Amino acid sequence: MTTGRAAFLHRLSPAAHWRRRLSPWRTRRLLEAHLLVLVLCAAVAATSLFLSYRQTQRGAEALASSQAPAVQGLAGTRLAALRSYQEADILVKLQLVDVAGSGEAYRSQLSAADQGLSRIADRTDQDLGTVNGLLASYGNSLNLGLSTYPGPGLMRDQKLGEAHSLLTRKGVGLAFRINTLQEVQMRHAEATARMGRWQRAGWWLAELALAALALTLVSALFVLRDRCGRDWNPYLLAAFVLTVLLAVVPLTTASATEGILDGAIRDLRQITEVSRHNDADMARTQQDVTELKRIRMELTAAQQNVSERSEEVRRELADDAWTDRVYPGTVVGGLLVVVLPALGLGLRLDSDYWRRR
Repeated sequence: MTTGRAAFLHRLSPAAHWRRRLSPWRTRRLLEAHLLVLVLCAAVAATSLFLSYRQTQRGAEALASSQAPAVQGLAGTRLAALRSYQEADILVKLQLVDVAGSGEAYRSQLSAADQGLSRIADRTDQDLGTVNGLLASYGNSLNLGLSTYPGPGLMRDQKLGEAHSLLTRKGVGLAFRINTLQEVQMRHAEATARMGRWQRAGWWLAELALAALALTLVSALFVLRDRCGRDWNPYLLAAFVLTVLLAVVPLTTASATEGILDGAIRDLRQITEVSRHNDADMARTQQDVTELKRIRMELTAAQQNVSERSEEVRRELADDAWTDRVYPGTVVGGLLVVVLPALGLGLRLDSDYWRRR
């Protein structure tokens, strides 16, 4: 009874089932079919892995080198432009315009805005000509507004009014133009960080090809032991281990990279929102000194916040640099996973069949 039950269970085992499925095939044709499938699956898997992982890597590099600095620079430029007007307006309200060295604060903010736009120009494909022209006109009006004039300060008030209009005018002002640039730049950054449809399809294809490769390797090892009486083929065993590693390591690394990029995008979005926090206050033209000082403190805090968050984003994207080492490993592993099965089965076929013809 025990022997019969053991024989029954043996007939139901996966090995017995696979042996029956392969029984119509001659051993040589079976090995040659396995060799063809192994090479095909390995080539598809390696190519898909190369392309998909490289695209992920390029997205991380583009976000770190151009998209994120552009978003950060636009936020810093906007805040510097807003604060320059606040500093100038406080000087006028406190009647400190004619005091020596009193205009250093607003001039340093104007200079920071101008330098910010200059740095952004190297990191974006957007046209900054209009914004540069507006910033130059705004700075000129602000400088004229703080110049010394004889008699009543009507000319000063007029020039400061022009500067305020150039800065805050709805639809065409400097702040609005920078808002538009920020929105476009954020869309570019999000598109760069997001895994596209074709990239996801590449990962799916790679994983499916690796799964088929692993199953075919197991089948080839079974055929060699069952039909040829051979020990475990070291080439096929090494290829199986590499297949498992290629199925896990690049995908895990890419997922970790996507998580880092998503976190960076959230921080960049917050940086953009912080730079727009004082829009309602800046739209008002009549403000007393207390209100002006409050807004200046808020703008200073916003600049500090943007600076700190920008540093966090830089650290996050710099921490992602270790993933660069995975790509060479993926390339080498992909090449080996193509070569090893072909070498293992090719040598066996050459020794047992091809050389005998």
